[in-house]
Amino acid sequence: MECDRYDDCAKQDHMFNKYPIFNGAGRLTALGGIDTDITEHKLVEEEIRQLNKKLERRTVQLTAANTDLESFSYSVAHDLRAPLRHVLGYAEILVEDHSDELSSAARRCLEKVSRNARQMAQLVDDLLTLAHIGRQRVTRTRTDLHALVLGVLEELAPTCAGRDIKWRIGELPSLDCDPSLMRQVYLDLLSNAIKYTIGRHPAVIEVGTNEVDAEQVLFVRDNGVGFDMKYVDKIFGVFQRLHSPEDFEGTGVGLAIVDRIIRKHGGRVWAQSEPGQGATFYFRI
Repeated sequence: MECDRYDDCAKQDHMFNKYPIFNGAGRLTALGGIDTDITEHKLVEEEIRQLNKKLERRTVQLTAANTDLESFSYSVAHDLRAPLRHVLGYAEILVEDHSDELSSAARRCLEKVSRNARQMAQLVDDLLTLAHIGRQRVTRTRTDLHALVLGVLEELAPTCAGRDIKWRIGELPSLDCDPSLMRQVYLDLLSNAIKYTIGRHPAVIEVGTNEVDAEQVLFVRDNGVGFDMKYVDKIFGVFQRLHSPEDFEGTGVGLAIVDRIIRKHGGRVWAQSEPGQGATFYFRI
């Protein structure tokens, strides 16, 4: 093959590499070369380019769909709040101001209306929180988690009134995280621990940290009712509940909020449990 430059020898599906050939006296006597068929390589490169373009389109579509869903959830939940307040308010007015005029059956019906309206209002609030977190940007700052947890426990004190709870709060680190979002994580995890240890005497709730594979892992542990690990993949989904509302109140949104926040921090959350043996929720960011 005669050529003066590599560019002249390169074809769309071939690559020609030249090398000099010297005689025994060190004189250049010829040029050799290797002609490589790169057709398959080119096809693979083109396939990768097409896959990347397709992935980019799917990512844009998914981002748009998630934004639309969050906007829809926020709008629906926001618009439900006012009528729910009216339902709850009128039901309470009837019970308080007209109780003597109502039969016992009517009062029981109104109590059910009020109870369900309060539960629906809590669900709306949780959905608004979930939608807000989806829109909120993570603003990281050095955060003292020990002080943050103590503040959350002070906030939760009224829900623990009359309960025999032993708190075990270990030494917690300072981390770069969004303090308002991390407060929500501990608020939901500790609220769950308080709720699912009802009936335990005493209830034992532990907050601490471990080191796993050279990474710092935070946890909240309780000695409550626990759950079967075959359902562990469901518990972080919206509206996923493993216990009946009659046994434990709740909306099934709290752990979904925790999962959303931890993922926004680039981390993950997981759980270990056995029925009747309590549960431990781990997370790292």
